[in-house]
Formats: sequence, structure tokens, C-alpha cells
Amino acid sequence: MPPLPDGTRPARVYIGLGGNLGDPVRTVLSGRQAIRDMAGVRETGFSSLYRSTPMGPSAQPDYVNAVMAIDTVLSPLALLDGLQAIEVRHGRVRQGERWGPRTLDLDLLLYGDQMIRSTRLIVPHAGIAGREFVLYPLQEVAGELQVPGHGALSDLVARCPQRGLSKIPLLTEAEA
Repeated sequence: MPPLPDGTRPARVYIGLGGNLGDPVRTVLSGRQAIRDMAGVRETGFSSLYRSTPMGPSAQPDYVNAVMAIDTVLSPLALLDGLQAIEVRHGRVRQGERWGPRTLDLDLLLYGDQMIRSTRLIVPHAGIAGREFVLYPLQEVAGELQVPGHGALSDLVARCPQRGLSKIPLLTEAEA
């Protein structure tokens, strides 16, 4: 993606994708396509799909998770608005329950090397340093990454046990 006319360069952004309701594999892959289709966004990487146990209430299905790398000229809040619109189109209903089941969850994990603290957005994502379902897929797409305020991604991964995290075997296009 070339610089904008004012010389602004696109930001490298990492997005966490996850869900555990319905057909989460298809939903995560559909979410990926919806992000690709956003104006001002170009995909630069996508991790394997992973299965993880829920963080919150245990009486819910396992999650499917992945991380997507993009370059974008969208501002952080414009990107957040777009991601939340994609969640809604995929049946996401926000009921205030933390870590509850959901069809699709899109988390803006990192936006370039920025540290953002606002009422709507915290970047790096507040839980990035200790969540295996974020760190392991993130390492696939950005192995040498420095996480602002946290240090080397490789060090974060080394300190984070997998806690049952497992890769989901790749599907063929016909199976997907």
C-alpha cells in the first residue's frame, strides 16, 4: 500500500479473531474476508487457526482463534468502528458479559508502535501479554515483533504456557 498524498504511510496492524458459537471456523474465515474487503486495508499475513478453552465461564464451547496482519491507512478509531460493524454483521450481540460466548470477536491488538489509551480503545490490547490464543498465532505472523510496553514477542511467548491451545488442521477450499 503506497503512502497517501500527504506522505502518511500505512500502519502495520494486528487483529485477533475469535469465536465459539455456530460454526466458528467458518465465522473466523468470513471475518477475515470482511476485513480484507474493507477500504484502506491490505492483508499481509494470517496465522493458523487455533482451538482454545474459554477464558470465562467454562460452560461454553471452545474458541477458534487466529491473528491477522494488515497494513491500513485507517485511523485506529475508524478501524475499530469497521471491526465492530463486521462483528455485528456476523451476529455479535454485546450484552456486557465479559468473556462470554460470541459468534465473532475482533480485537485490535497492535496499531503500529502506538500506545493508545482512550475510553473506546486500549492498544496494545490490555490482555496481550498473557493470552496464549493471541501470542502463539501472533508469533506466526510477526515473529520478531516488539510489543510496545511489553518487549519482545518471543519473550512473551516463552513465558506463556499453551494451556491446551492446539492448531486446527488446515481445510481444503472444498471443505471450508
